[in-house]
Amino acid sequence: MNENRPEIDETDHRLLAALQQDASLSQRQLAERIGLSQNACWRRLQKLTEAGILQGSRAVIDADRAGLHLTVFVMIRTRHHDDAWARRFRARVESIPEITEFHRIGGEWDYMAKLVTTSMAGYDRCYKALIADMDLERVTGVFSMETIFEARPLRLPR
Repeated sequence: MNENRPEIDETDHRLLAALQQDASLSQRQLAERIGLSQNACWRRLQKLTEAGILQGSRAVIDADRAGLHLTVFVMIRTRHHDDAWARRFRARVESIPEITEFHRIGGEWDYMAKLVTTSMAGYDRCYKALIADMDLERVTGVFSMETIFEARPLRLPR
C-alpha cells in the first residue's frame, strides 16, 4: 500500500464509480449495484470516508438554468509570496461565494479562480472585492463561451 494513498480494490473502484455517476443512490441501491451486502457497503463507505477519499456528496446544478449565465476563469499574478500574505489572500477569495474553485498554479500565473455569476455586473462586483487592498501584479479574466462538460468523474488509478 502506498503511504499517501490507501489500498483501493476493484470493489472500491466500482463503488466510487457508481457514486460519481449518481450520489443520490440509497445505500441499499448502491450495495445492489456493486454486488455487496448493505453492511459490507457501509463498511467500505466508512473506510473511504475516513481515508479522506470520499468527501460527501453534492447536487449538480445547471448554472445557466439557475440564472448564473457567466463563468469566468480569473488568472492572478502577485508580487507577494510570503505565508502571511497568502493566508490573507486565501481568506479574501473564500469570502467571495461566486468563486467556486481556487487553485495555486505554476507557470506564468500564480493563482486561478473559477467564478460563476449572473452577469458582467456580477463579475465586476466580484473583481472589485477580489482586488481591494491586495496589491496584485496582474489580474485577467478568461470568459467561458460554452461549457462542453464539467464535474467529469475522476478516473482513479489502479
